[in-house]
Amino acid sequence: MPVVEAVVTVPVPPELAFAVSQTTAPVRYRWDPFVREQHFVDGATRPGRGVQTFTRSRHGLVMVSEYVSWSPPTNVGMKMVRGPWFFERFGGGWRFAPGPDPGTTIATWRYNFRCRPAFLRPVAERIGEWLLGRDIRRRIAGYAAGCADPEVLAAARRLLGDD
Repeated sequence: MPVVEAVVTVPVPPELAFAVSQTTAPVRYRWDPFVREQHFVDGATRPGRGVQTFTRSRHGLVMVSEYVSWSPPTNVGMKMVRGPWFFERFGGGWRFAPGPDPGTTIATWRYNFRCRPAFLRPVAERIGEWLLGRDIRRRIAGYAAGCADPEVLAAARRLLGDD
């Protein structure tokens, strides 16, 4: 399966970096250029293992994903439950590790996917790697900007109970 990855170092500690990544609407829309609409489903009010989210991308594509791992402040993982017809499988994980300098974090975002139908897979997956790679680089750049945005940071601190 193809894998796309993006890495950035942000000027906040891992706990806060993780919390920024888990902000929800409307704060999420300040930093995440990929998401046009996102919310929890089935009555969930916060992220966690087994929780599902609805996401509409800037491309208009819709996906329902489920958290398969939840380990603040180091990592979070998800898998597609329902999504665009051309994805047979889709999953991703975000990791947060202490950066090279005190108070910094290295964020690594990795996605893997498998396209369908099988006879188109070789071409579709090459195109997917390019498109998804471009989107993930834009998205992690937006995330890095969010880690410097006072409004986003204030919302993330509220998630941590540090307000």
